Amino acid sequence: MSIPILSPHIQWIAKEVKEDPERVFTNLAHRIDAGLLEEAFWHLRRNAAAGVDRVTWREYEGNLEENLKELHQRLKEQRYKAQPVKRVNIDKEDGKQRQLGIATLEDKIVQKAVVMLMEPIYEQEFLPCSYGFRRGLNAHAALHALREQGMEGWINWVIDADIQGFFDRIDRNTLRELLHRRVKDGGIDRLIGKWFNAGVLDGKELIHPERGVAQGAVISPLLANIYLHYVLDEWFEQEVKPRLRGRAFLVRYADDFVIALEREDDAKRLLEVLPKRMDKYGLNLHPDKTRLVRFHRQAKDAAADPENGVFDFLGFTHYWGKSHRGYWVIKRRTISKRKRRATKALWDWCKTHRHLPLREQHATLSRKLRGLYQYYGIRGNSEALKQLYGEVVRAWRFWLSRCSQKSGIRWDQFRKLLKLLPLPEPKIVHWSI
Repeated sequence: MSIPILSPHIQWIAKEVKEDPERVFTNLAHRIDAGLLEEAFWHLRRNAAAGVDRVTWREYEGNLEENLKELHQRLKEQRYKAQPVKRVNIDKEDGKQRQLGIATLEDKIVQKAVVMLMEPIYEQEFLPCSYGFRRGLNAHAALHALREQGMEGWINWVIDADIQGFFDRIDRNTLRELLHRRVKDGGIDRLIGKWFNAGVLDGKELIHPERGVAQGAVISPLLANIYLHYVLDEWFEQEVKPRLRGRAFLVRYADDFVIALEREDDAKRLLEVLPKRMDKYGLNLHPDKTRLVRFHRQAKDAAADPENGVFDFLGFTHYWGKSHRGYWVIKRRTISKRKRRATKALWDWCKTHRHLPLREQHATLSRKLRGLYQYYGIRGNSEALKQLYGEVVRAWRFWLSRCSQKSGIRWDQFRKLLKLLPLPEPKIVHWSI
């Protein structure tokens, strides 16, 4: 079923924002009706994991009209209760774990409805330097903006910043104050309060954090963007840039950001005040992962300069190098630890699924490769894609050989198999980035 057209409420909000960009909205919550809830439902991922109530999207769809009618009634009568978020731990590259929160389906529906009401308001508020979780923007847009501005040639320094445990450290009272600059609605406040107070189910233990928003919740990306819009983006544009002696720009994707500057003195002063700004709002910059990088293209010696550094952003290492025509350009390659993580995941998959039918293995491996090409397939990164392709080929042959009772599969035999079931070749998908 196709997603319904935007509800009249959202169209009304967009119209009001356009006519009065400074308006503070005080009447949003009562606009959550059955129609908006249905629209929110169709926007949710159908295969997402279930929350603590174990209700899936498909099960809820089976009696959708009655379910949404009853949910709307509970919202109207203020009988709606948020359920605890189920905590899931995801392994990170550094050996630590990232904690994700999975809400129940009804909580996702209501959260999505609130996001749909608030998005038109904040889309005209957010600045062009913000690219994460916004309609029509993505990580590739951020990468493109960073490279295009960097190629203008005046960049000499980059602040490579890392906010430590951002989602867990958001101060909820400060967040409410920032929200009230544009949305001061008691109903919205109550709903957000319900989600904050519902707690987190970690295994069998129910805990109630006093700070943070659940990473993985439907509403969290918008709340995080609002928080960093005022804490970082607006502060940088309105207070920092006018005080700098040289040029500078910021590129932010969710809680990942870099600041490029022309002058060393500006960069050092900003690196001194940036932690203080974050601390004021309950945030910490990672002491080991936040650094000042010398990053310039002084004609022929850009790559030869031992002090000229590289920095990582959104899965890519950025560095200066020569183009095919001999010009100095900003190049990008997949971060080494990302390649290692992808390679390990592919080997593990081949190991644990080696007994599946060959065509089923081929279909899944092909899908995984296309997904990697879709993200990492930017110009200049073909070598990393070739390495990933080679690892898949080696992993598949290695573990298929373990299924054989003989000496395994020779390379000439495996090449014949690849002719029958070819894996997708490395492909640059984003030539313009």
